[in-house]
Amino acid sequence: MLKMTDLVSIARSLFAPGKGLLAADESVHSATARLASYGIATSPEMRRQFRDLFFGAEGIEQYLSGIILFSETLLEKGNDKKLFTESLLARGIVPGVKVDLGTEPISTSPQELITQGLLDLPERLVTYKEQGAVFTKWRAVIRIDGDHLPTATALHENAKRLASYAKEVQTAGLVPILEPEVLYEGTHSRQRARAVIAETLGTVFSVLEEHSVDCASVILKTSMMLSGSESMKKDSPGEVAKDTLEVLLENVPRQVTGIVFLSGGQTPEQATENLAAIARQAREVDVPWPLTFSYARALQEEALSVWKGKEENVSAAREVFLARLAKVSAALA
Repeated sequence: MLKMTDLVSIARSLFAPGKGLLAADESVHSATARLASYGIATSPEMRRQFRDLFFGAEGIEQYLSGIILFSETLLEKGNDKKLFTESLLARGIVPGVKVDLGTEPISTSPQELITQGLLDLPERLVTYKEQGAVFTKWRAVIRIDGDHLPTATALHENAKRLASYAKEVQTAGLVPILEPEVLYEGTHSRQRARAVIAETLGTVFSVLEEHSVDCASVILKTSMMLSGSESMKKDSPGEVAKDTLEVLLENVPRQVTGIVFLSGGQTPEQATENLAAIARQAREVDVPWPLTFSYARALQEEALSVWKGKEENVSAAREVFLARLAKVSAALA
């Protein structure tokens, strides 16, 4: 059983060698869409089974240090009749929770999004902590469109909300993961993605400093530097790693606990290969933070295509999931 002591120790525990995070924090809407894409009719019970498919797989503690949950999952039990939070902690896997409440268009720039959820956040954090959450996540969404998006307004407003979130979370005695996701979707070049991610991270950490957020217990969840998914350009893992690490070294304070990468629409193989190249180059340039993964679809996709919502496919789906976890873990070595 893990002992949850100070925030820095908790944050560091998520970077155990060879381990990363499973992002299983899909909202009801997102989970419904995800399951529907595999022909699975959704319901509260089917969402619970969806979670249990992954959380109940034997041996995941070899590869996972933490799992980001959706708020409804904090109260759910696995097929073993134990709360998911309790069974995960018993295996040394730290439970966290997504605390933002989704996005809405910015009134002055309707093509861009701002994240909601600050108004009642302090009260919800108390509840989530009582329900077993140890860390939290807040996602901001940054869209690239040519040279006119993102706007400075979108970057600054999202950064301010990330900073306010981080401050509230630390005050509540929980670890904040900040996810300023620059979307993979679009026709932009890798160079354009690099410039936008650099500006995004620079803005976020400048605003964190203004809000006196203690970066020693902050985890950054970031996109990799990739050409847009509709650009027809296939970046090599070496190119992705070089640009990604250069931007991080230029824009992320050394005192940040660590950095986790989102898969953001990459295929499982692409996300694994790019992570391996980043980890390899990170050792060569001696980056000051530990690095790992925080993947959702890149870990789940293959298993879901086998499972299809059917009890008789659970065992085979879990084998596929564990095989992908092993590959992603090996990419860090």
